[in-house]
Amino acid sequence: MIKQFSFLVMLLVLVACTETEKPKVIPQWDQEKSTEMNKNLAIEEEIQIKLFLEQHKDWKMEKSGTGLQYFIYEEGEGSIGSVGQTADVEMKITLLDGSEVYSTKKDHVDEFVIDKSEIESGIHEGIKKMKKGGKAKLIIPSHLAHGLIGDFEKIPPLSILVVDIHLLNLN
Repeated sequence: MIKQFSFLVMLLVLVACTETEKPKVIPQWDQEKSTEMNKNLAIEEEIQIKLFLEQHKDWKMEKSGTGLQYFIYEEGEGSIGSVGQTADVEMKITLLDGSEVYSTKKDHVDEFVIDKSEIESGIHEGIKKMKKGGKAKLIIPSHLAHGLIGDFEKIPPLSILVVDIHLLNLN
């Protein structure tokens, strides 16, 4: 009986030693897969924005080539904002579900240089469609906002932003 047990143990040790470690499979990622993923994300965001706008039928949105949607509901005066000008704004930024993530503090003005500051590129693009004193609603897809990573504070990854903005002044 001891011989049989020893033989069984030896057989198990032999089998265990002969198994080769399986190589780890590393998925291959290429530009085509990235492009496909980005297309799918854009389609999903378009659907989310369309559903959101069905609840806001009074917003007469226009769409830019980048995907920014904007509705200038108060025209303003003078020329539109341009690169290098300083824009003084009041704004409220929310997610599609209505939760507020940022807002200009009471009796305070946010100031930034158009196309030369780190504010969301969708806001820069929107300001370049507005005149001093104008007010607009912007729907900013994630690729024009904080993209895949969010802002590490209040804006989650892949978030579409809704911005209500008042362009107080251009310098």
